[in-house]
Parts: sequence; C-alpha cells; structure tokens
Amino acid sequence: MFWIICAATTIVVGLAIMAPLLRGGRAAAEPAAAFDLRVYRDQLKEVERDLERGVIAPAEAERLRTEIGRKVLDADRRLAQAERGGAGGRGLLALGLLAALFAGAAALYLREGQPGRDDLPIARRIADARQVYENRPSQAEAEAKAPAPAVPEVPADFAALIGQLREAVARNPDDPQGLALLATNEMRLGNMAAAREAQQRLVDLRGEDASAAELVRLSALMIEAAGGLVTPEAEAVLVRALRKDPAHPQARYLLGILQLQNDRPDRAFPIWRRLLEEGPADAPWIAPIRAAIADLAWLAGQPDYVPPAPLPGPDAEAMAAAGDMSPEERRQMVAGMVAQLEARLASQGGTPAEWARLISSLVVIGNTDQARAIWTEAQTRFAGRPEALETVRQAAVEAGLVP
Repeated sequence: MFWIICAATTIVVGLAIMAPLLRGGRAAAEPAAAFDLRVYRDQLKEVERDLERGVIAPAEAERLRTEIGRKVLDADRRLAQAERGGAGGRGLLALGLLAALFAGAAALYLREGQPGRDDLPIARRIADARQVYENRPSQAEAEAKAPAPAVPEVPADFAALIGQLREAVARNPDDPQGLALLATNEMRLGNMAAAREAQQRLVDLRGEDASAAELVRLSALMIEAAGGLVTPEAEAVLVRALRKDPAHPQARYLLGILQLQNDRPDRAFPIWRRLLEEGPADAPWIAPIRAAIADLAWLAGQPDYVPPAPLPGPDAEAMAAAGDMSPEERRQMVAGMVAQLEARLASQGGTPAEWARLISSLVVIGNTDQARAIWTEAQTRFAGRPEALETVRQAAVEAGLVP
C-alpha cells in the first residue's frame, strides 16, 4: 500500500509539473503572435477608413500600410515558427529533464535508502529499543571507546596545587572533603575518569548516607567519562539518587537522556515536559530541554504540545527607566507587570514556576490577600501533580502564607 501511494503521488506531481511545461511554449508564442496579427489587421482597416473619410492623405496612408505590413510579416513568421514545433521541442526538453530527475531520485533512494525494510509496528520498535537498552556497553567498555576530552591549559601554580591535592588524598583516602575537592578539580582539568574515580570513592565512603546530590554527581561524571553514554552502572547510581530524592531535577534530566538514548521518546517526553514546566528558567537543563522539546513531543505522539513561554520580565529599557523613577512610580510599574502575569495565568495557564513567581510578587507589592487566593487556586490546579505543587508551596512558604 505504501508503494502504491508513493507511485500515485509521484505520477500526479509529475503530471502537474509537465502540463504547464508542455503547453508553455505554445501559450507564450502562438497567442502573442496571433494577437499581434489581429491588431495589425485592425490597424490596416482603420487606415482605409481614415483614407475614405479624408482624415489622412494618400501618401500617409501608403506609408502606414507599408509599416504595418512589415509588422504583419514579422508576426506571421513568429506564428509559423511556433507551429513548426518550437513549443514541442521545449516540451520534449522539459520531459527529458523531469525524467532525469525522477530517475536520479530513484537511484539515490536505491543506494542510500532501505527499500526492502518493512514498516516497524509499535511493538517491534519497543522490542528493538529494549534490545538496545540491554546490550549497552559497560562503564569500562564505554570509557575505553570514549574520545579523549579536551585538556585546558593549566597554569604552573595551579598544576602544583593539584599535585599537592592528589598527594594529600593519597595519604588520607578517607577524607570526604579531600575527595570532593579532588573530584571537582579533576573534572575542571578534563580528567573525567579521575574525577569519576574520586567521586566513586566518596560515595563508597558515605555508604547508605550518600546524599542524592552526591549520587547524581557520580552518575553525571560516569556519563561524561563514558563519552555521554548512560551505562548500566551510571543508571544504577541514578536510580539510587532518585530513590533518595524522586524530585531531584538533574537526576530526572539524566533519566530523560537515558530514555532518548534507548529510542523511547514516549518516556523521555513527560519527564522533560515536567522539568520545563517546573523551572526555574535559569536552570542549566532548561535550555537544552527547550531546544528539543518540540521535536521530542512530535516523536512521542504529542504534536499539538505547546511549550510554556519563558518567564516574562522587564527588558533593558524598562530597567534603565526604573532608575529614574520615584519609589511610587517603580511600585506602579511592578504592579503592572504582576497584573499582566496574573491575567496571562488566568487566561492561558502557566508553569508552576510562574505561579510561584506570581505569589511572591503579590506579597512583595503588599497584596497578600490576592497571593493567598492564588495559592488556594494553585492547590486545586496542581492537585494531581505533587512535584509541581511543591514548587508553588515553597513560594508560599517563603512568602509567609504557609506556616
């Protein structure tokens, strides 16, 4: 069925392209020459009528006849050329070029495409994704194949300090602060494997007391050392972090990366969607999510998804003008911006971060009662999304609305 549709579409498009090309020469030459002939013949009749009425002299009439006669001959010649096959020649040339294009497209597809590959149903795609997931290389294999990272130039004094730090950690391998500091600096130097090893020792030292942030950092370093691949070992650390803090944003972002690498955009999309809606707008994972979320939504079967707009704020001109305002004028400007945000959230909805910002802003301008009403509405709106509601609740707590 697919090939029948493709063939029919190709034929229809080809006919649509060829039709004007085939009649293009005749439409451009013959009608113009025929029209010219009619005009010139009418002009000859007009000359004869003017001569009979005595409007022009016989000598002038003869001159006009001669001039118009030359134009008639030229138009007749052009018309004869068109009828002898000028249009047909151009049409054949157009047909030849179009046939060459179709043949070239078919040859390119047969060479670069996969004409014999069957369409994959959803179940088959999920099974293939599962196979990719289960056959991932180990951490050691991925690190061995990872490209060497770019090593920045290190000043001599800083290199000496790093050497001293390495010696200090070697002498005291159970120092958590030393291990954390070593992991940070090895990462800055591009020594991802060394940074991963130091962070791994720190997590092993902490044992079950390792925090979610420490586990996420270890997972991120493992991914970096593996050339960006989320290996089974990195995933296991990531799962530990999410067990400790299911709402940890960076861990959820990395979980989305894992789903994308294993061809499961349907699983990655809801994770990244919530991260984008929760914010904050300046979080490091927001920019890459915003850049990819439209394509990801389409791949996940959500083509109508519209990502939330970035949080509004004063532009440079407004900030400059605010410096020359009186305190009352600045208060009025802020109140206007808050009113715009409130109106947009009421009519279009918004992210939890925007609701949190509205609550904080209303309290700042002294409209505590309205902020309390917004907090009540947010509890209803985000009742089914505990993570989103927590973002708004934190703003309410900071604003003094929640004890």
